[in-house]
Amino acid sequence: MKYSYKLSDAIHILVYIHIAPKGLLDSTTIATSVESNPSVVRRLMATLKKAGLIDSRAGTAEPKLARPAAEISLLDVFRAVEPNSALLHVDPRTNSDCPVGAHIQQTLDGAYSRIQRAAEDEMRQLTIQDMVADIQLRNQHVG
Repeated sequence: MKYSYKLSDAIHILVYIHIAPKGLLDSTTIATSVESNPSVVRRLMATLKKAGLIDSRAGTAEPKLARPAAEISLLDVFRAVEPNSALLHVDPRTNSDCPVGAHIQQTLDGAYSRIQRAAEDEMRQLTIQDMVADIQLRNQHVG
């Protein structure tokens, strides 16, 4: 199974933009923090800009959050970078001649829909500011 790290990386980028000192906001520097390629960071930043989560101007390395960190939920970020993406996926290949295989897809569709709604409700409650505060707290306990 291949995992997508877009959400994690997008949250990382938004938190970095919020707390990094000016002058350290170019895609190469951010990519170093994410441990990614600058072009991947630029693509994610373009997606975040298109979704109205960051403001930036071509030719400058001065991105900023488009609204306060407390007003950007993790659900906003998820919807920006993983549009129409379900968290869980039902295997479409099952044996319809089997009493379980014939009905497991519909059963799991219902269960997974409940899980998706619960996850989205929780993501709606968590903000970039919450992530910033947690990182700042963890940094205070180091050293």
